[in-house]
Amino acid sequence: MEEQENKQQQGSFFRFEDLRVYHKSLDYYQWLRNQVKDFGEFDFKVIGKPLLKAAANISINIAEGSARHKSQFVIFLKDAKTALRECVVWTAMAGKDGLLSEEQLAASNEQLAEMTKMLGAMVISLQRNGQRENRSEYQQEQSTSTDLDSGFEY
Repeated sequence: MEEQENKQQQGSFFRFEDLRVYHKSLDYYQWLRNQVKDFGEFDFKVIGKPLLKAAANISINIAEGSARHKSQFVIFLKDAKTALRECVVWTAMAGKDGLLSEEQLAASNEQLAEMTKMLGAMVISLQRNGQRENRSEYQQEQSTSTDLDSGFEY
């Protein structure tokens, strides 16, 4: 029990495992698997399989991007949002084909909307922090060049 508490306090070895949006994406994938398991063979092949792949890509992009530099992480988060929008389209198709009920579509869209907001907030935060870092580097360069210029005699 203590070991589990220590692990939670220290955080995960893999940074993405500490992200709530990552866990929400895994929950969505599991929820979706339960929804598509009753699709017929043809419908699973045509709609279910690409839908599950798109849902998995949300989690995969979050995980892969978290190991990268901030600017690259932003790109992967945007790719996760792209996969998320693919899920919206695939679930709409499944709904049109009568494979998902209105309630299932609403539940899916609710989860996808929540993750979209979370990913968008992360992108904005990372971009804002990146701009601050760039400004700090620029200010350091300016102060260094000013220091050098003021100490130089002609």
